[in-house]
Amino acid sequence: MPNTCENYDKKCGGCPLLALPYPEQTAKKQARVSTLLGHYVPVEPLRAMREPWHYRNKAIATFAMQRGKLVLGLYAEGSHRVLPGCNCLLQNKALNQTLAAILDAARACRWTAYDEDRGTGLVRHAVLRASREGKVLVTIVTARPELPGSRNFCSALRKAAPWVVGIVQNINPTQTSAVLGNREKTLFGRDFVADTLCGLQFAISSRSFYQVNPVQTEVLYRTALELAALTGKETVIDAYCGIGTIGLCAAAKAAQVIGVERNPAAARDAAANARRNHITNAAFVCADATEWMMQQADKLHPDVIFLDPPRAGSTPECIAAVAKMAPKRVVYVSCDPETLARDVVLFGRSGYRARRCIPVDLFPHTKHVETVVLLSHKKADSYIHIDVEFGEGEGKIPVDSIAKRAEAYKPKEKVTYKMIKEYIEAKYGFKVHTAYIAEVKRNLGLPMYDAPNAVEELKQPRKHPTPEKVEAIKDALRYFAVI
Repeated sequence: MPNTCENYDKKCGGCPLLALPYPEQTAKKQARVSTLLGHYVPVEPLRAMREPWHYRNKAIATFAMQRGKLVLGLYAEGSHRVLPGCNCLLQNKALNQTLAAILDAARACRWTAYDEDRGTGLVRHAVLRASREGKVLVTIVTARPELPGSRNFCSALRKAAPWVVGIVQNINPTQTSAVLGNREKTLFGRDFVADTLCGLQFAISSRSFYQVNPVQTEVLYRTALELAALTGKETVIDAYCGIGTIGLCAAAKAAQVIGVERNPAAARDAAANARRNHITNAAFVCADATEWMMQQADKLHPDVIFLDPPRAGSTPECIAAVAKMAPKRVVYVSCDPETLARDVVLFGRSGYRARRCIPVDLFPHTKHVETVVLLSHKKADSYIHIDVEFGEGEGKIPVDSIAKRAEAYKPKEKVTYKMIKEYIEAKYGFKVHTAYIAEVKRNLGLPMYDAPNAVEELKQPRKHPTPEKVEAIKDALRYFAVI
């Protein structure tokens, strides 16, 4: 499909790779993931999209007044200037058609756009969610609770776009860049749209975290389940679970699934989605993933853990808790290869090694790429089998010899400053300060360690040990075989 986007040259910024042929886009993404992760694990070929157009199931458009007329479109990149248009090449066609119908109905109601500088006007944004079947949920974000002509708006929109299953008003009176406010009321139909993913149904509201490319999301989740290698006997934890998509897709192949999500609305949606799909072996906890994993690290020992954190990645504390739980496999789903590479290193320090790495293109014509990594316990590269016979005689190893060697290789007792001070006082009859011992060690080039109570600047000039005390300290260091 040629680049026919009306806003591409106006710097919309939504699809910066649009002018690049799709095979070249995927090659760039493959190279990026390989550069960041190829040091730790071989990167397998990127799983690309067959038809990389009109894939987005979510649209956020902004109202504005231009030359006295209401318009609806996207912000220009890095600005609050609205670029009018309802024909995005990445959005589901039903979304584009719905946006055009929303604008017509809003103009008929004589609505005005909210002006964030003056604090005047009414409508701010339109947030749309679409199912794969073409059904659409419409949310109109307003600056105040009153919405004059709402009945006429709903009637006109339903007539022009009969595929709309719900119309919701979201009220956001704050002067903020956040799109949605905290209050909502349903004007028509229901406040969610149902979508089918991997054979399961999910209820999607305006606030739900749900992957925007349903075709490639199925590829992504199949890839994650492939790496998880579930047999039906495993206990699975789905951390950062959102509305439960990965965990519920895994439930049919697991004994038990526990999902963890900090957003209360998303956690409730996850439990409702389990009931909707008659899944009884999945439970969901509303808690911060890091805090919950740390609390459960000594209690739970799952077989598989899915991690699907936000773009910032996971946390060192969460990774340490995962390692303490000691699952056989960790499947990490990431939307940012840079934070993924950082976390793979942290997993390596915790005893886990990356085994497989598969990029999946969920966002054609953008710079973003999803990546799935399988991690498991580190293992020795090879093994040597040796048969040993103990006892007396030819070809046998005497037990006495083993005991002598063990004694020879026995770790030396750690020599403390207290031991040195006690030795000197017993032998020479005077005491030495810890600082004197440290100075002598430093002058001898011995290893030094920062004291926990060290200060940058002393209140009084440092005193130095007398020659007599220097010799006593050296004698103690020789006695304890430090020198």
